[in-house]
Amino acid sequence: MVTRLVQINMKARDDSALGGFWAQALGWEVSSEGPGVTNLEPEGFVYPDPVAVCIDLVVSQEPKTVKNRVHVDLATTSAAHQAQMVARLKDLGATPADVGQGDVPWTVMADPEGNEFCVLDPRPLYRDTGPIAAVVVDCADPRAMARFWSEATDWTVHEVTDKGARLRSAKGVGPYLEFVRTPDVKSGWNRVHLDVRPYPGDDPEVEAARLRSLGATPVDLGQDVPWRVLADPEGNEFCLLTPS
Repeated sequence: MVTRLVQINMKARDDSALGGFWAQALGWEVSSEGPGVTNLEPEGFVYPDPVAVCIDLVVSQEPKTVKNRVHVDLATTSAAHQAQMVARLKDLGATPADVGQGDVPWTVMADPEGNEFCVLDPRPLYRDTGPIAAVVVDCADPRAMARFWSEATDWTVHEVTDKGARLRSAKGVGPYLEFVRTPDVKSGWNRVHLDVRPYPGDDPEVEAARLRSLGATPVDLGQDVPWRVLADPEGNEFCLLTPS
């Protein structure tokens, strides 16, 4: 048994407005499964499919106080495309952000609610990922994180070093999942986290037990929901959804 990385869950003060920003940024469609939730996915997408990691924006009035440990990197095809994308995102409400990156070829920005993301310089690696080149997670030990997440999901390790690790769906499509070593210490719960889903017919109780055996721990946020909240070995919360 394994799970699939299916979506990013992002907390938002105004899920509709922030969803509108990201829909325009990515060229994706907007829908809603209920009040306080905005769902984003590519046009014509049949959920779930590893060709894309979707985005769910869920309303929360708790303020953002620290740098997110999970963010997205956006792909570009040329230097001109990168410059055009940065300008367009500023017009949509994004702002430049300084996270201590120094002089780098990519552009660090923040969405209208302050969530950091990067507009990458053109790189052949990301030419076929879609608009999201990578979902990036800050961590202390990329090797351990790559080991856990590759065993937890059906994603394959493409590269791993002491400084970073890169995974992708075993089908070789969609964005990468990257773990980048940083000195930052996790503070509070993650406003942006990953959601995984078992395959149809799999038992979520058995899958939750398997994830715990790999190093995940249960998380109690006082939730009364059909999914399970867990944390990976570095304490990053993630949700184990019901099979679909």
